[in-house]
Amino acid sequence: MSIEQFIRNEVKANDVVLFMKGTPQFPMCGFSGQVVQILDYLGVSYKGLNVLENDELRQGIKSYSNWPTIPQLYVKGEFVGGCDIIREMFQAGELQSLFKQKGIAVKESAAAS
Repeated sequence: MSIEQFIRNEVKANDVVLFMKGTPQFPMCGFSGQVVQILDYLGVSYKGLNVLENDELRQGIKSYSNWPTIPQLYVKGEFVGGCDIIREMFQAGELQSLFKQKGIAVKESAAAS
């Protein structure tokens, strides 16, 4: 299986996928950590894939999305963005709306804010 097929399978098989440095339990960079904090705050269940464990994955995700940085968040197969975009969307309430539109549960206390 090519790395592109692997990425496509992960993005299609999971509603929310975060390609990140480190793991959700132990992020290895501040940007990945910020996105993990936002997703955890919202109570969204997601799959975190550690690009540091596989250089082919690290390069492959950049080609797949045509986006040069990591982390990268995918929702229902669609690339949403990296850390800055996710943080801005969260602060504006757009991320919460996106999850609701896609049928992904968000904690009520987080949805109201």
